[in-house]
Amino acid sequence: MFGIKVGKKGAILLPALFGLVLLIFAFIPIAGAQQDPNGGTTLLNNPSAPVDYVFVLIAGSLVFFMQAGFAMVEAGFLRVKNMVNLMAKNYIDFCIATITFFVVGYALMMGPDVGGIIGAGSPFLRGSYDVGTYLKFFWMLVFAGTSATIVAGAVAERIKFKAYLIYTVILSVLIYPIYGHWVWGGGWLSKLPFGAGAVDFAGSGVVHAIGGFVGLAGAVVLGPRFGKIKKGKPQAIPGHALTLATLGAFILWFGWYGFNCGSTYSAHELRIAIIAVNTTLAAATGALTGLLISKWRTGKWDVGLMINGSLAGLVAITAPCAWVEGWAAVLIGMIGGTIMYVSVRFLDMRGIDDPVGAVAVHGFNGIWGLISVGIFADGTYGVTGLLYGNGVQLIAQLTSAVVVFAWAFGMGLLLFKVMNRWFGIRVSPEIELQGLDVLEHGGEAYPEFVQKE
Repeated sequence: MFGIKVGKKGAILLPALFGLVLLIFAFIPIAGAQQDPNGGTTLLNNPSAPVDYVFVLIAGSLVFFMQAGFAMVEAGFLRVKNMVNLMAKNYIDFCIATITFFVVGYALMMGPDVGGIIGAGSPFLRGSYDVGTYLKFFWMLVFAGTSATIVAGAVAERIKFKAYLIYTVILSVLIYPIYGHWVWGGGWLSKLPFGAGAVDFAGSGVVHAIGGFVGLAGAVVLGPRFGKIKKGKPQAIPGHALTLATLGAFILWFGWYGFNCGSTYSAHELRIAIIAVNTTLAAATGALTGLLISKWRTGKWDVGLMINGSLAGLVAITAPCAWVEGWAAVLIGMIGGTIMYVSVRFLDMRGIDDPVGAVAVHGFNGIWGLISVGIFADGTYGVTGLLYGNGVQLIAQLTSAVVVFAWAFGMGLLLFKVMNRWFGIRVSPEIELQGLDVLEHGGEAYPEFVQKE
């Protein structure tokens, strides 16, 4: 890997080699393989399965559509000269996540547990030609894609495209699946010895904190954009279209109903009504909190803080959405909006440039979402928080919060530092000032309307 340069022939030969390996795996028989590719046995055992399958597939499709939401939010907060680069990253990261998660990521995440640390499934879903396994793979895949695309905003406008491609591979095959196994795959966090395993209903930690803190690591290694810090003080670098950012926030909010309600994994689970309301309440109160804080601090009604406030509330409610009452969802959203604002200021004052607020929204509020379960969980599905008499669950949630930060930020820092030492992950000053679109991708997003600087 290190020191190896892939030329034009290599760019053709490597995909061909991958295809050959896949073909070989396809014809290797596996003893005792689970096989129900037509779903006949599944239907016989559970006649109501089709309803649940359609429910999960629709919910998963909503989660996939969130890729468009992320692209639009980030586009609105960034400058015109980097739009092609941003769209390329948001599109290709899901494509890479799909292939790499299929090859090995899912096996490490959801395969049979080994020592509480890792799953030991078969690569390429071998031995699992079964409708149930494929459904679960699809569901976990759209979550993996979401986690991967969060980082795009945190490292925007200065990272080399090839560095982003490599990062996406590592997150999809290692960083996301390993922590995901610890919580969702039967790993050690779900079996903590003091009486309560860590839980995360729809992914405040597994999805959002992972993406947020890997993004923080990338922002730290890259350093701030030109013009962000002047005379030691952070400067605003306005994006080009708050209309796109607002559209993206609406898309994300819409997709979040699939994210949270779909995590019941059943259309027959009527708790989805409460989950949907909790999701809405947290988003609304988060948005209002961000807006009111901006008016208090600046005297202006800041739309950007309103948008990120709603997303912060959504991230925060993702872990506890199935286990709390509506009043708790309101508090979780309000605190989430406040954490978002404080985190943005905290990072800015330390010279850490996160152009879209991804770390504040997904990282710090992913942590808050995990902790809030241990405080507000009302006993539904056996999960009870501190306010309902169980302090043990809070200890489990705090443990998971510390672990996800250490794992995501630590692995992200290692990954970006290794790549930076290997080939340098930041574009040249000339490319950054001109914009990544032309020199990295050979074109502009708005060629007929952009004035040259």
